[in-house]
Amino acid sequence: MIRITKIFTFETAHVLYNYDGKCKNMHGHSYKLFVTVKGKPINNLDDPKNGMVVDFGDIKKIVNSEIIDVWDHAVLVNGDSPHQELGQDLEGKGHKVIFCNYQPTCENMLYDIAEKIQNKLPKEVQLAYLKLHETENSYGEWFAEDNN
Repeated sequence: MIRITKIFTFETAHVLYNYDGKCKNMHGHSYKLFVTVKGKPINNLDDPKNGMVVDFGDIKKIVNSEIIDVWDHAVLVNGDSPHQELGQDLEGKGHKVIFCNYQPTCENMLYDIAEKIQNKLPKEVQLAYLKLHETENSYGEWFAEDNN
């Protein structure tokens, strides 16, 4: 079994409803996302992907379409909280708003990212690990073995 990792960056804002610290105020982060998948390299000379678990470009397409293109330069708002009104106001003023059904913390974002990626991977490739940096020295991790 081999693990391969691709790294992504995106800019996203969020606001945390009912939080008791500075993050109750809308603010943004330069997120860095590490996506690690695992599988067995293809062993078929006739396959153009011979020797690969999965093409890095295929991972890039999945993550870009499911996460980066959607969340980059958007505001994540808990749509199940009174912040829904704030999000609607921002949206009405032309801002890109993502209404989550969760508090948009790094931890919950990881669950969402994992689900979105897992649903698009080829069946022979498994999501193994995610790391999401909110800042240079603050990050959350998701491990497949902890979530089965």
